[in-house]
Amino acid sequence: MKVLVVGGGGREHALVSSISKSKQVTKIYCAPGNAGIAQLAECVDIGVMEFDKLTDFALKEKIDLTVVAPDDPLVAGAVDAFEAKGLRAFGPRKNAAILEGSKAFSKDLMKKYNIPTAAYENFDNAEDALKYLETAKMPIVLKADGLALGKGVLICNTLSEAREGVKSIMLDKRFGSAGNKMVIEEYMTGREVSVLSFVDGKTILPMTSAQDHKRAMDGDKGLNTGGMGTFSPSPFYTEEVDEFCRKYIYQPTVDAMAAEGREFKGIIFFGLMLTENGPRVLEYNARFGDPEAQVVLPRMNNDIIEVMEACIDGKLDDINLDFEDNAAVCVVLASEGYPVKYDKGYKISGLEKFKDKDTCFVFHAGTAFKDNETVTNGGRVLGVTALGKDLITARKNAYEAVDWIEFDNKYFRHDIGKAIDEAQID
Repeated sequence: MKVLVVGGGGREHALVSSISKSKQVTKIYCAPGNAGIAQLAECVDIGVMEFDKLTDFALKEKIDLTVVAPDDPLVAGAVDAFEAKGLRAFGPRKNAAILEGSKAFSKDLMKKYNIPTAAYENFDNAEDALKYLETAKMPIVLKADGLALGKGVLICNTLSEAREGVKSIMLDKRFGSAGNKMVIEEYMTGREVSVLSFVDGKTILPMTSAQDHKRAMDGDKGLNTGGMGTFSPSPFYTEEVDEFCRKYIYQPTVDAMAAEGREFKGIIFFGLMLTENGPRVLEYNARFGDPEAQVVLPRMNNDIIEVMEACIDGKLDDINLDFEDNAAVCVVLASEGYPVKYDKGYKISGLEKFKDKDTCFVFHAGTAFKDNETVTNGGRVLGVTALGKDLITARKNAYEAVDWIEFDNKYFRHDIGKAIDEAQID
């Protein structure tokens, strides 16, 4: 079968890598792709939001399955566009992708169906939000309602910071139209854990757990980014936590969406906070996380195409997910200055050292091929993922592999997976 993957980052490279292992797949296209993806798929110069061009291409090439990976096209209705042309597509339709597209919607959904989350209020004007802050407990969390590249969350420690945050989101439009509405919610403490899951509208199959590092600098300092690294599994995601989440969070979310007439098929990403009062939902995403996919997918033994087809056909209860009894750590190599301002176009060396390695991978996030050389072409450039018998071994392998790669203004965090060491102490 022929498969088209929509997207061009590290998540998409991880997906293409997994799809390439399927015995059913004879040809992979990726739109627009990147320099790393081009080694496994034919890259097509079509943007992720160019639905007419994407569907025309899929019809012309007789594509059997399209995997829509990024959030923007999903929320805008890419899957609907493919289905309208009689094409099979993996991912939630527009009316279901709102689970990620609107934080106000998802918070209201959780309140209505008693899914554990932080206390909150929604606001559509700055005046009411500022008035609410006067009696709110600090610290507090401000969230732009819409999509903001994973950066639309502000944690404010003081009332002054919170006031500035409201102004930044709603008046200065720091995150564009994503800040037309805003959620203000209580600040929760605990371990953050991510769980990706396959969903077919009624059945949900959670994957192995992961833990992300959002802040740009060591010690969880600096600005929020799309993710500077991750590891899997999380030592804090115990069997007891899993049992609670399946009963009170995962299945209830799928059932709630169905009850609202928004049948969800595709991937639900559960961002969880493990509080002293039990797990709570921090956020939902309607697609594979980036860089979570880079540590979860290399550990999965299933044919990913079989699982995706089962999601589309409502037959997920026929699937048994199987993951390796090992661990993975991903360290993101970024351009110095990310996520604010950075230079691009630097030659990348050392990529050849990953060739034919079965425990170390390099997933391209922001790269391009120019003058017969692979060069930097984004803020997050590469994701170096390594496997190991346990998390400590995987982390050691990942940081050793980081040293294989060089490019001017290379920047990375040195403490990805530090929580692993803390878990050993606990």
